[in-house]
Amino acid sequence: QLVESGGGLVQPGGSLRLSCAVSGFNLDYYTIGWFRQVPGKEREGVSSIKFSDDSTYYSSSVKGRFTISRDNARRTVYLQMNSLSSEDTAIYSCAAGVTIPTLRAGRYDYWGQGTQVTVSS
Repeated sequence: QLVESGGGLVQPGGSLRLSCAVSGFNLDYYTIGWFRQVPGKEREGVSSIKFSDDSTYYSSSVKGRFTISRDNARRTVYLQMNSLSSEDTAIYSCAAGVTIPTLRAGRYDYWGQGTQVTVSS
C-alpha cells in the first residue's frame, strides 16, 4: 500500500514536501517513483529512488528544483519541491516497482491514490 500526503495550494516560487508512506513491501527490492498528471494530459514521471542503494533519477523538468529522499525507518519517500510554478500543478502519485530508477510508469506495479498540488497566486 502506498499513501501520499503533503499536497496543497502554494504560491509560485514556494515549496512543498510530499510524502509517500509505504507498507506491505520488502523495500530492499523496490524503487519508488513519483509521477504527476494533469487531467487530459499524459502522466509524467518526476523522480524515482531505489531503496537498496539510494540511486535516484529526475526528469529534466524538475532537476535542480525537486529532491527525492527516503527514510528507511519510517518507510517513507519524500519529494521536496522548490521554486514551484503553475506548470507543476498536477495530481502527484507515488508508485512501487521492482526496477532500476526509471520514469517509465509501466515498470511500476503498485500505485497510491495521489495528492493534489496546486501552484497559484
